[in-house]
Amino acid sequence: MAATSGIGVSPELTKAFSDAVETRNVRFIKVTIQDESLVSVASLPVAGSLNEDLVQLQEYLEDKEPCYILARLDDPPSEWLAISYVPDFANVRDKTLYASTRSSLTKSLGSTIFVDSLFATDKADLTPDAYEAHKRHQAAPKPLSAREQEMADIKAAEREAGNSYEGSNARKNHIGQGVGLSWSSEAVNAVKGLVSQNDSRIVVLKIEPSTESLELDYFADVTVDNLSSSIPSNEPSYVFYAWTNSYSQTGGDVVFIYSCPTASPVRYRMLYSSAVMSTYLAVKDFLAETGSTFLLAAKRIEISDRLNSI
Repeated sequence: MAATSGIGVSPELTKAFSDAVETRNVRFIKVTIQDESLVSVASLPVAGSLNEDLVQLQEYLEDKEPCYILARLDDPPSEWLAISYVPDFANVRDKTLYASTRSSLTKSLGSTIFVDSLFATDKADLTPDAYEAHKRHQAAPKPLSAREQEMADIKAAEREAGNSYEGSNARKNHIGQGVGLSWSSEAVNAVKGLVSQNDSRIVVLKIEPSTESLELDYFADVTVDNLSSSIPSNEPSYVFYAWTNSYSQTGGDVVFIYSCPTASPVRYRMLYSSAVMSTYLAVKDFLAETGSTFLLAAKRIEISDRLNSI
């Protein structure tokens, strides 16, 4: 896991959220970090549909102040959406603090209740139209790369053949050559957000083994001096670092770092190593879509000990 802030949920927030889950009459709970604790600072009742209530949420968002918004969904109303609102104009310390506390919030309140997450950097990301676009993106079939299509064809052939011994061997051989993973929308948006401004930024991605998907673990502005300490030390990860520097003809580069600590379980090492190339190529395509002048560096860095390797 990425470095976390150590900030916990206050008893008042725990009670407020528990009551909201039970009564089902609260639409939004605004959460901020105060005195090293996550606290509830405002709540909005259910007035209409989620899209209608999003209009009312705008006045509770600040241009330079990050916050979390816990939003009740419409169908079913027992499920919630976790929104991380970290404006581009927020100061670097706040960006880092909120990025490293995000997972602690949902885990402390009950991860199973939060069935979706949304990362916003502007008020415009939390309008009804923006949320509808987010849902369409989530529901749309994920495009398959050539490697993913090949894997899908192999799995289909195995099912038809009744998972024969030969089919299983074929699948193992292809996994050894490289696996294309599915991506969460949060991970895709974070990668594209790497180059949205001139600050040096880091995105740490992790693989969710149960779904074989890439998930966002950490996203923040990080200086070169703090890069090493921002990389997880106890499990593998893919790190993409947008480095603003004067050595590059375009003003900066995006560097890919594959970190695989020696203490990592063998099955994790195998899973991450098999998807290195497909992840690199996917990020290259995502960055190209942004139109940024920052290029993904051709040379990839592999490390096993963050303290001594960078």
